[in-house]
Amino acid sequence: MTTLVAQPPRIRHQDQRQASLVVAHQRLMMLMLLFGAVSLLIAGRLVWLSVFHDAKVSSSISSMLPNRGDIVDRNGQVLARTIDAWSIGVHANKLLNDPKDVAAKLAALMPEKTEAQYLAILRSGVRFTYLRRRAMPDLVAQVNAIGEPAMAYAREPERLYPQTTLAAHVIGYTDFDGRGVSGMERVLNDKLSNAHNRANAIALSIDARVQAIMESEMSAAMVDQQAKGATGIVLDVHTGEVIAMASLPVYNPNKPGEGPDEARRNNVTQSVYELGSTFKPITIANALDTGVVPSLAKRYDATAPLKVGRFTIHDEHSAGRWLNVIETLIMSSNIVTARIADELGETRTASLFHKLHFDTAPDIELKERGRPIWPTYWGRTTVMTIGFGHGMAVTPLHLATAYAALVNGGIFRPSTLLKIAPGKAPQGTRVFSQATSDKMRQLLRMIVLDGTGRKADVDGLRVGGKTGTADKANGGGYNRHSTVSTFAAAFPMDAPRYVVVTMLDEPKGSAASAGQRTAGWVVAPATSKIISRIGPLLGVMPDNSKDIDVSALAPLVWKPKAGN
Repeated sequence: MTTLVAQPPRIRHQDQRQASLVVAHQRLMMLMLLFGAVSLLIAGRLVWLSVFHDAKVSSSISSMLPNRGDIVDRNGQVLARTIDAWSIGVHANKLLNDPKDVAAKLAALMPEKTEAQYLAILRSGVRFTYLRRRAMPDLVAQVNAIGEPAMAYAREPERLYPQTTLAAHVIGYTDFDGRGVSGMERVLNDKLSNAHNRANAIALSIDARVQAIMESEMSAAMVDQQAKGATGIVLDVHTGEVIAMASLPVYNPNKPGEGPDEARRNNVTQSVYELGSTFKPITIANALDTGVVPSLAKRYDATAPLKVGRFTIHDEHSAGRWLNVIETLIMSSNIVTARIADELGETRTASLFHKLHFDTAPDIELKERGRPIWPTYWGRTTVMTIGFGHGMAVTPLHLATAYAALVNGGIFRPSTLLKIAPGKAPQGTRVFSQATSDKMRQLLRMIVLDGTGRKADVDGLRVGGKTGTADKANGGGYNRHSTVSTFAAAFPMDAPRYVVVTMLDEPKGSAASAGQRTAGWVVAPATSKIISRIGPLLGVMPDNSKDIDVSALAPLVWKPKAGN
């Protein structure tokens, strides 16, 4: 059987073949365009989802964060935190219960107002009145239990200071709207409230443990001496970090409106004082650096009071003999220091104090800063009295930064209340030579070993420092019954790490100080207690095998022979 298979017709003409290719190319192009469009649509959708989904996630996360970031100490201890609290109010125009009954119950729960005041509010007919802002949940529950439908409650953030009064002047506080009013709350306001930053706590340079010790010991000294106020600073001499800053009396930043106005004043940075003999080491360092004093063995006449014009400069305890530079500091001689300041003169004296920034507000982030009282006229008497701490008034913080430069090798650095990362300390500027700084460390140590600072010594911690007792200015003169007693210390003197400045404003004297009001009796002992407690916390362990070598200077100090 024969099968016939039909053959497809052949395209015999060239124009027919080209037409078939064109159709195939068109179909392929349409398919590619369709594929491209679908791809673009998918890519666009992915981009849209990515952008808007991330924005929603970011917005969701942001809404979960507190409206203000935490402030912590250098070790992460929380000093300020925002929590959810409540407000309590009343719609007096909607009151249902007996106003007398409601007023009595409100007065029992919120005694800041009297029953009569609450009754007046409830009878006022006002649409809404706040009764308590930043109330705790337990109080809200108690007020709600009164059963008055006109009471209103709303959640609102509250800035909480869990350490209460600790470092209050450093931290500061916020207003009801959450804005910083003072302290570092004010300085860091933008960073703490910024949506992108508030998830991260800001670390201060303060060590809460050291701060607590400083406040405790200075408070005890203030009470013992019935003093008007007290201040204390611990400063890292190599970085400028403030490890503790205490100003007493203190206030509670959780309730800043309570207490006297003066309690909110930061006397470390705002108040200026004539700090007396604590200026003497600065004057001596200037004289050594400039060559005015070529040798520590050089002697000066201290046999009698020094008359300058109509003024007479006395020593608290007359030596009645010539003194060398070492003895001048050990015995705290006004007379000799004035003679040395006179040789320095106005230009060299003013130049150094400019370098130490004694002519400007203290170098610190706080807005609460006081300007020093800088002399308007630099006469001879002014130069001489400034040499031993009268005639110029500065803050305790000025003094602390100056002493840091005295002992750290001669470098001035601005102080800071923000924690500095290792190796990131500012370079600073040189104000004393290394050789002068080395000598001053020896001299400050000798003042504590043999001079007016003996009560500040701590076994094994090699403390050096200088006392300063200054009569307070009063009506163009000085009030001998009103003094400022200061001790400026550093430790350990063989390798200084910290400066400690303590001050009592108008101490009265006590049994513990044998009735004395001078710095060697009233603040040097407090300094000793502070250093003995904070030294180990800061990694400075007592070690009696170490000390700065003063053997070459000791023979220059005259001591009476036994039996004389």
